[in-house]
Amino acid sequence: MSMIADTSLEEQLTLAQAHARDMQRTVIALHTELEGAHAEVQASTARVAQANAAEIAQLKTTVGALREELERARIERENAVQQERVAAAQEIQMLKATAAALRDELEQARAERNHAVQQERVAGHNEMAQLKATAQALRDELQKAHADTDNAVRNALVSAQAEIGQLRLTVSGLRESLELAQIDKGNALSRERTQAADELTQLRGTIQSLRDQIDSLRQSA
Repeated sequence: MSMIADTSLEEQLTLAQAHARDMQRTVIALHTELEGAHAEVQASTARVAQANAAEIAQLKTTVGALREELERARIERENAVQQERVAAAQEIQMLKATAAALRDELEQARAERNHAVQQERVAGHNEMAQLKATAQALRDELQKAHADTDNAVRNALVSAQAEIGQLRLTVSGLRESLELAQIDKGNALSRERTQAADELTQLRGTIQSLRDQIDSLRQSA
């Protein structure tokens, strides 16, 4: 019983020692791997640090160049702004001068217009007075013409009435003369008719006598 127990303990101890050796080898392997990993990490860190240092240097260079370019841009912008201010000031001064000239010209135009309006008013007033005088003269002349026309019409009526009376007397005399002429004409026609009838009878007798003579001559022949 004691021997069995001793054998079991020895086996357990052997197993424990074997397990301990395995653990030790594992620890050594892990330690070796850890050291390798640590060395790799340090190498990677060195590479990264070197790369970062190069990139940082490049970035510093880029930042410096950008700073210089920004400074140049700021100076150019300030110069451009200054030039714009100068140009704006000159343009404002020119616009002020133009506005003053236009204001003076406008004042002169307004004064000329007022003067022209005043002259037009005076001329219009004079023309109106002249037209009134002309209208009055024409009115007086028209009234005189009406009066002269009335007198002329009145005189013409009197003259016409007198002439009409004279013409009536003349017409009456001519009518009487015509009646007498018609009577004389009737008498003359009657005398002419009688004389023509006598002559016609005489001519008929002469013709008959001539016929008789011609017949006699024919018979004698």
